[in-house]
Amino acid sequence: MPDLNQVELQNLRHLIGAHDTSYQKLNTYAQQAVDPQIKQVFAKSAQDALNTKQKLMTFLQQ
Repeated sequence: MPDLNQVELQNLRHLIGAHDTSYQKLNTYAQQAVDPQIKQVFAKSAQDALNTKQKLMTFLQQ
């Protein structure tokens, strides 16, 4: 894979940060939810955000 330029690197960092923020918020919402179905939706969305963040971070390790 070619090296990332500065703009691509900055965009990647923003995306990683946004997904981390989403994960944190959704995870908190899941913990606070009373309805089991809502809890499940938030937990699944939190896990998806975390998975995407981890995938994006692989670009920084190459």
